[in-house]
Amino acid sequence: MQVFSCEGNIVDIQKRTIFWGRIHVSGERITEIEVLGEENKDKNYLMPGFVDAHVHIESSMLTPSNFAKMAVCHGTVGTVSDPHEIANVLGVAGVEYMIEDGKQVPFYFAFGAPSCVPATVFETAGATINSDEVADLLAKPEIKYLAEMMNYPGVIHKDPEVMAKLRAANLTGKPIDGHAPGLIGEEAMQYFSNNITTDHECYQYDEAKFKLSLGVKILIREGSAAKNFKTLIPLAHDHWEKMMFCSDDKHPDDLILGHINLLVARAIQEENLDLFKALTMACINPVVHYQLDIGQLHEQDFADFIIVKNLKSFEVIATYIKGSLIAENGQNYMPEVTSDIINHFEASPVDKSILAHPFKEQIRVIHAHDGQLITSSDWLRPKVVGNECVPDVENDLLKIVVYNRYSKSIPAIAFIRGFGLKRGALASSVAHDSHNIICVGVDDEAIITAINAIVYAKGGVVATDESQTLCLPLPIAGLMSALPCEIVGEKYGEIDAFAKKVLECSLSAPFMTLSFMALLVIPELKLSDLGLFDGKKFEFVT
Repeated sequence: MQVFSCEGNIVDIQKRTIFWGRIHVSGERITEIEVLGEENKDKNYLMPGFVDAHVHIESSMLTPSNFAKMAVCHGTVGTVSDPHEIANVLGVAGVEYMIEDGKQVPFYFAFGAPSCVPATVFETAGATINSDEVADLLAKPEIKYLAEMMNYPGVIHKDPEVMAKLRAANLTGKPIDGHAPGLIGEEAMQYFSNNITTDHECYQYDEAKFKLSLGVKILIREGSAAKNFKTLIPLAHDHWEKMMFCSDDKHPDDLILGHINLLVARAIQEENLDLFKALTMACINPVVHYQLDIGQLHEQDFADFIIVKNLKSFEVIATYIKGSLIAENGQNYMPEVTSDIINHFEASPVDKSILAHPFKEQIRVIHAHDGQLITSSDWLRPKVVGNECVPDVENDLLKIVVYNRYSKSIPAIAFIRGFGLKRGALASSVAHDSHNIICVGVDDEAIITAINAIVYAKGGVVATDESQTLCLPLPIAGLMSALPCEIVGEKYGEIDAFAKKVLECSLSAPFMTLSFMALLVIPELKLSDLGLFDGKKFEFVT
């Protein structure tokens, strides 16, 4: 049994005090906290670890074990993790895969029972999780909550299967996560009246303020694509007790740079948010809300704490979990692990004959917006060659294709603006939430090359032009690599840079934005493998 002590400025978030002290650890727990004197601002600070209050680990393209190895270097000791990405590919088996892989490393994974698999009936997913299976998952101790209920129309209109899933969660007393982008007024009141307690999808100040008035806990999301921090952080001055930080979806190159620690630093430096309010949001509120076992730097708690250089940049020097030094100065000390390869990928290569878009005088166009998951819908006159509508690069009107990867089918084809590609194509098998193949390109030849590269790899991220094709294979469910974050991040960074510099994509996160162009539950206009979909009316459109 390990016995040791640490000295430093001890940050007691709940008592709002900082003092020079010593923490005594025996085994996995803190046995005593000594007060030795007043704060010494020239010395290091000991404080509770950070918790990401909502994240899809699969979006990092890393296994849970490899995600944890990088996260602990930034002082994150736990995540509230919704595994519905892999669940849409592999069902309950995918959820169990995430749980078992996470058990290989010392880290707090609070997994949820996916509530929407498939996310809608308007797309082809690889699996289904019904209400009975949700109830079985919620009975597991590793499952801490019912994951985001994206089918808000189903809640409002009391769909029997949706209501059965909500009842299953309420019977266990475990929290229910919400997902209601832009929903306000009477419909929001109906939705949240079903004991749905959080929302991480707010992208408007007034929307978040209204939901807070209903008692909903608002998660400030700052991921690789959706960036709502600047809009929502002003609310934290008055509502910090009901707010948390989350990343939702974070690519590996971004994770290398930092995690929740960066959001805390920004809140204090940019918004002048009170230190203890910011730390409560980052360290305490997720632990309390999701009833996690993570220690909060009190006597008899698990010895889960971090050492930071100061309370401005939150540069992490060391991370301890259950009394063990897990990371130090950017180096993690977690054990080497082996992740199994599981997948569901049946798509065949495509050829040019199935990519034609017949002549129309006007077409409905998806308009992507940088830094947002929402899109808008435009009616535009297309470029026509012969009897076909074709991409118009000069006017940023590109072809978008979604191709079912689970069975033989014809791809869905539409047009999109906002990517700014001047050449080539981007493709990915990470396409929320059903994770079919999605591709945007300037011509059919590039689209074919990109899609087929994904098919041959049985999952991955691809950028291509007339001279070369770059591919990051994602063999685990077509979503994740078994390689460490540093390797995946470097390879992804190369492809991301190629997309921006060579293909001239104008988006700050091209592949993250691309991955959400098939997510039907976020308005306004998206494309599934079955066709164009209006996320406001919740129906297909021509």
